[in-house]
Amino acid sequence: MIVWITGANGFIGRHLVHELAGAGHAVHGIGHGALDATEARRFGLRSWINGEIDAANLDALAAAHGLPTHLVHLAGGSSVGISIERPFEDFSRTVASTARLLEWLRGSARDCAVIAASSAAVYGADHFGPIAESAIATPVSPYGQHKFMMEQLCRSYAQSFGIRCTIVRLFSVYGPNLRKQLLWDICSRLQAKEQTLTLGGTGNEIRDWTDVRDVARLLVGVAEPPPQETFRVINGGSGRGTSVADIAAGLVRQWGSSAVVRHSGVSRPGDPVSLLADDAMLRQIGFDWCIPLDQGLADYVAWFKGQAS
Repeated sequence: MIVWITGANGFIGRHLVHELAGAGHAVHGIGHGALDATEARRFGLRSWINGEIDAANLDALAAAHGLPTHLVHLAGGSSVGISIERPFEDFSRTVASTARLLEWLRGSARDCAVIAASSAAVYGADHFGPIAESAIATPVSPYGQHKFMMEQLCRSYAQSFGIRCTIVRLFSVYGPNLRKQLLWDICSRLQAKEQTLTLGGTGNEIRDWTDVRDVARLLVGVAEPPPQETFRVINGGSGRGTSVADIAAGLVRQWGSSAVVRHSGVSRPGDPVSLLADDAMLRQIGFDWCIPLDQGLADYVAWFKGQAS
């Protein structure tokens, strides 16, 4: 396969490049971040364009290396908080960039299979128990709204122009190199030797935690849609829910700390009580999650301590 990855320099992107390059595929990236040729090759990229996802850069990549057979679209907004602070920026990064990408594919690479990373945030805050792909999308943040708009664009280009597209709605992805969100925050405070960690919410919030290395395997595994389908949506979750309190306790244990974790009881507006995937579709296609949560947390702590030393 000749695979292009938008956002290849990001958290998920780097793991995905490693997975694809390790399997012998030609991988090229486009997105933001200054990477010299040596660093790009070190983690598996044959080429890298630092810039916007627009026709000029996509044309340049095609002219230099040929058209892609597969394209994984990871670029876009990655923070609910930033989407609330700067909604137009989030719209531009997620929706406008997807529109430019799809329009380029329509004109230049219509046979390319697209895998687009979306988010469980499209489901909103009012679900309890496993959420199936058929659930009505009711996003509550600009981040979730924009991810859903991105999905709708992909659906439109699939139905109108035959572009084959698989949407993967990712849940709570964690793992080595993640430098934000809950795990990073807790480990940063443990490193600072805080003895009492007060977190927001109640601690009973349920999330579907998936290791980024498994997520990379999943994105590769769904790269070839069934011939009869031009558009499909798949939950990228394990179907196993774990509370925020249990995640925090697991990190403290893996760190070897005696810190006490408390919860303020104050949740952010719109923060879901539960985001848990119905994984029936993944089981149907035969995908297995390989990294148990305890192992994933241990690996994250080991990575964090290693990069901080």
